Amino acid sequence: MKPDQQFDFQRYTKAGAPSVTMQETGDILRNFVPSMNARIMKNETMALNDYKVAEMLKTLGIAAVNHGASTGNTWIQTKGELLESFSPADGQLIATVQQATQEDYEHIMEKAQEAFISWRMIPAPKRGEIVRQMGDALRAYKEPLGRLVSYEMGKIYQEGLGEVQEMIDICDFAVGLSRQLYGLTMHSERSRHRMYEQYHPLGTVGVISAFNFPVAVWSWNAMLALVCGDVVVWKPSSKVPLCALATHKIIQKVLAANQVPEGVVNLIIASSKHVGDNFLADKRVPLISVTGSTRVGRRAGKIVGERLGRSLLELGGNNAIIISDKADLDMALRAVLFGAVGTAGQRCTSTRRLIIHEAVYEVFSQKLRSAYEHIRIGHPLDSSTLVGPLIDKGAVNDFVNAIASARKEGGKVLFGGEVLSGEGYESGHYVVPCIVEAENHYAIVQEETFAPILYLMKYSSMEEAIALQNDVPQGLSSSIFTRDMQEAETFLSHEGSDCGIANVNIGTSGAEIGGAFGGEKDTGGGRESGSDAWKIYMRRQTNTINYSKELPLAQGIRFDV
Repeated sequence: MKPDQQFDFQRYTKAGAPSVTMQETGDILRNFVPSMNARIMKNETMALNDYKVAEMLKTLGIAAVNHGASTGNTWIQTKGELLESFSPADGQLIATVQQATQEDYEHIMEKAQEAFISWRMIPAPKRGEIVRQMGDALRAYKEPLGRLVSYEMGKIYQEGLGEVQEMIDICDFAVGLSRQLYGLTMHSERSRHRMYEQYHPLGTVGVISAFNFPVAVWSWNAMLALVCGDVVVWKPSSKVPLCALATHKIIQKVLAANQVPEGVVNLIIASSKHVGDNFLADKRVPLISVTGSTRVGRRAGKIVGERLGRSLLELGGNNAIIISDKADLDMALRAVLFGAVGTAGQRCTSTRRLIIHEAVYEVFSQKLRSAYEHIRIGHPLDSSTLVGPLIDKGAVNDFVNAIASARKEGGKVLFGGEVLSGEGYESGHYVVPCIVEAENHYAIVQEETFAPILYLMKYSSMEEAIALQNDVPQGLSSSIFTRDMQEAETFLSHEGSDCGIANVNIGTSGAEIGGAFGGEKDTGGGRESGSDAWKIYMRRQTNTINYSKELPLAQGIRFDV
């Protein structure tokens, strides 16, 4: 590979990737960077025009000042406080949003309630057809929307494109689902009776999304809810409001072309004093989907639970990969790299703990450090970048404080941990991914730090490895690398991983939309996306039809007058 060639990271992480040795992996990474004079390659300063930012904003319809609420095809003339969106990549102001107020929220809720009455009566396959058109619209705008996701959130451009592809994929899934909203028929114990169950639209679904997946998480919820006959109110993270605005503008043409009633697809960008606990407590919203930290989820679940509403909680992860002495170490290395430093460690499925068999600990940790040395940190829209910035200064502080806490508890920093400054890093949001030798019981290891910190620890038996994997409050994603069938099956069994996602020879990050996504324990127990996750967006009803001339009671009860 020539020095000026882009490192095809996807080629070396996807299933069926070519087998390479540890030495070859190191060579790939070394050849990828143009200079070995410094451990961290400095990001070249480029003008915004070089990244097509102005062109992107124009294509997506993002103005200097934008209204922050819509009931579908109509924008509300919001008059709330201005919300400024700065790029974590360079600190530049991208655009501002005039936030919504309590009055705007009430208007949206009224429209949503009205729209549900008619939307639920449209046949599900026809609702699916509208979602199909939304998917086509997203295909047409994949490049500029992916670019905006990268620039406003900070994930690298390829990941920005991948997030939009997730939206397209869930649209395709939802189209098929619109013809498969099935129930069951059961045999009755009573003669000439038929029992069955069916699913009805639930009502208004609230979606509160997080900054790290500014558009995909909304689509996971919204597309399923729409084919199920629900209406949707989206409150995006105030850290990435422009991604939500752009997404809404893309689908508006589809809403207008199909004469979808105002209030079916709603967007509200507002401070928590106007749309916060009142949204969670609103009995007009039977289901609230919340993606965020465990702390946020606890509060949301309590408020929604007090009114006996439904919560779909997608919260923190503290994900581990077990590296067996029987593993393909080359494959494991590639998975760990993407899982630990992809999205700068800002995925709920990011790899945060590495549980390595003592027999391969030294060789694997050394190769891991060597690979970390050659990961390029820079502007997320630079095609050669593999690690972009953290979202804000608060995230940088969390990174620094977590490393200090690990050291205080006895941890040893093997690599990284610095905050970058100088040319190309003026925003102050760039950090060097960190590897720390630690123990699972450390208080900081038990927490989720939303930053690229990887904790390494040893094990001697598979029972010990699984115990370490499970011994954290969170239970989202988990993985084992092994070529031993007994180890793999044990990991997936009742006595294995206690996470909602458990993988063999695949990393913790990068789930497909076809399976239900979510986790246990402090992760919240929610399930989104594929499989039968659609059921939470509907209300289940059991029906019994008596087509006899008698009225027998269940359980043989006699009640004769």
